[in-house]
Amino acid sequence: MKKFSIKIISVVLLIVLLLSACSSSMPVSKVNHDEWNTNYKYVFVHGLSGWGSYDFQNKFIKYWGMLGGDLLKNLNKQGYDCYAASVNPKGSAWDRACELYAQLTGTVVDYGVEHSKRCNHDRFGEDYTDNALIDSWSSENKINLLGHSFGGATVRMLSTLMADGSEAERQSTDADDISDLFTGGKGDWIYSITTLAAPHNGTSAYNTDDAEEDLTFMQSFMSDMVSKSTKNSDDGRADSDYANYDLKIDHAIELNKTLLTYDNVYYFSIPCSSTIKNDDGTYSPDEEITEITFIKSAIKMGKCTATTENGFEIDEQWFENDGLVNTISAKAPFNAPSKEYDESNVSKGEWNIMPIYKGDHMSLQGGLFKTNDVNEYYADLLNRINSLPE
Repeated sequence: MKKFSIKIISVVLLIVLLLSACSSSMPVSKVNHDEWNTNYKYVFVHGLSGWGSYDFQNKFIKYWGMLGGDLLKNLNKQGYDCYAASVNPKGSAWDRACELYAQLTGTVVDYGVEHSKRCNHDRFGEDYTDNALIDSWSSENKINLLGHSFGGATVRMLSTLMADGSEAERQSTDADDISDLFTGGKGDWIYSITTLAAPHNGTSAYNTDDAEEDLTFMQSFMSDMVSKSTKNSDDGRADSDYANYDLKIDHAIELNKTLLTYDNVYYFSIPCSSTIKNDDGTYSPDEEITEITFIKSAIKMGKCTATTENGFEIDEQWFENDGLVNTISAKAPFNAPSKEYDESNVSKGEWNIMPIYKGDHMSLQGGLFKTNDVNEYYADLLNRINSLPE
């Protein structure tokens, strides 16, 4: 019965989305190009269940903008150079980073000899030789990376591999056969990283009662509508090679030990919150700004306390959330240097935590049922990045 109801809701939402796709673009805001010090390309990376410019569904509705219109089209009109990547909607941070690298360089996806053997899947994937996402990428032609939700871990993984490569892959692969991604030495190809509602330290959604049922509902809601399935398919690959594995708190904390913060890169994080603090200290969803798909999980996360298998204590600091990601987790990796954003003191090599955005987990995408115009918000964000000293 629940599966049937998901289908009905998804069909209704798809009709709404298709109608919205036919509407005119939102007006663009004024930008002072004279204040810019750079204008590097912007590459947007979707989260779990998401899609990008290589995907069929992108022709009908844009992940970046949703009900708010075509966000990247509007940003391009203002002089920004924006692109939407398409990575595996259910894949691990490693696999998604390898796919992103191939799209940006116009090469064949190489997951690595060591990784593919250990995780029991093919070494090579899609061929982007004649279909690169951007036309050039180097230390002179840097890029800015923006990752929504699990896209945050994806861009951080790419950054780490670009800078340091992979020792495991170097040890397992002949020098004339290894992907340039795993040799490192290209950390200066990335100018900035911005994460949007990203579960840097995992999410307590997996620690709530009926977690698997709730998450399956939300993922099915998205995948039945326009995206691919996010459930682990029975293809024989290791369970650790999926997003659902990396998103659990214990695993995210372990992953953070390998995803480094570099002194030559600007870092920004935008946490979201669509919950309100109750008198007893728990949090409940603000139904004015929370999509129906996130209400149930927001309630459960807003009062969830637990101890993970590795002994991490989930306490009241984790109550505030956006329906899928805890606000505290979206601020910055716990093991990385960070500070609250100060316009007069933005520095490289540490996370600049932007003010909490009042909205649920999809609010920064333009909303599902609840229309949310984010055009001016992103134009202001990208203007700030372009105005930073190089």
